[in-house]
Amino acid sequence: MGSLTLQDIQKSFGKTDVLNGIDLSVSDGEFLVFVGPSGCGKSTLLRIVAGLENPSAGQVLIDDKNVTTVPPAKRGIAMVFQTYALYPHLSVQDNMSLALQQNNESKQLIQQRVEKASDLLSLDTLLKRRPAELSGGQRQRVAIGRAIVREPSLFLFDEPLSNLDAALRVQTRLEIARLHNELSATMIYVTHDQVEAMTLADRIVVLNNGLIQQVGTPMELYNNPVNLFVAGFIGTPKMNFIPGDKLGLPNVQTIGVRPEHISLVESDGELQGTVTHVEHLGADTNIYVSCEGLEPVVVRVFGEFHVDQGASAALRFQENSALQFDATGMRI
Repeated sequence: MGSLTLQDIQKSFGKTDVLNGIDLSVSDGEFLVFVGPSGCGKSTLLRIVAGLENPSAGQVLIDDKNVTTVPPAKRGIAMVFQTYALYPHLSVQDNMSLALQQNNESKQLIQQRVEKASDLLSLDTLLKRRPAELSGGQRQRVAIGRAIVREPSLFLFDEPLSNLDAALRVQTRLEIARLHNELSATMIYVTHDQVEAMTLADRIVVLNNGLIQQVGTPMELYNNPVNLFVAGFIGTPKMNFIPGDKLGLPNVQTIGVRPEHISLVESDGELQGTVTHVEHLGADTNIYVSCEGLEPVVVRVFGEFHVDQGASAALRFQENSALQFDATGMRI
């Protein structure tokens, strides 16, 4: 079991409010991701779940038991940090088994769990090495293995891939997804990287200014954002925002259009501009178009596409693709 319920969680540091009333339920076996900009409260919220921070108000329930005042070691959780936090003088095997040894578990049980975790993470050949003899990706896998051997109710990940290079981030992300499927465990994951959030999560919690902006599946957030913040935060390149009066809609504050929902046409587009920059990415092409009085509009074309910098461009929106937002930033 590994359900989690947060009830009106609030947190202040002095006069600074970090979390402003968080209500959330996480199902057993779910992979939930907290995402948002720096300072939004996502890591603080995870630390409250772990017991490393005390909430100023509210309750934390794990498997329907109130653990708000229970110390971290007794919550049935295991946490994987951004920094690997491995003991440099211990081998991989001893780093993974240390918590079980401290709990006076039997040698047989410790061996069984370490073998199981090392098999899942392909660490069998590394068990005798020390952290200094490992790559960054291998160290992170050891840190994950150390969490697995504890067989916790909840796995908590605090930006575990941010210290890895791009290729290792992709590889380790796939390993975490595979582990979730194989272990059927409840995982809560904090990241500022929306690609990690979109590819890993069953549901995403978007946070900003200590408040939940929206909770939903990755595609729910992408296709049906409730406000300007979520619309602009989810998606790469981000959604284009255009004042309604620039499109002949004086009663609409803002129009939002995804880059892939805009086409370059010869004439009769919703907007007219000049190509200022082109990004050739192989699988797709991002074209930046300068339109008078607007931020550059980004057009995403799938595949290789050739257009000259400085060329005139008419922009046409895909039918029924534009989202409307009111003066408060809420979706109409």
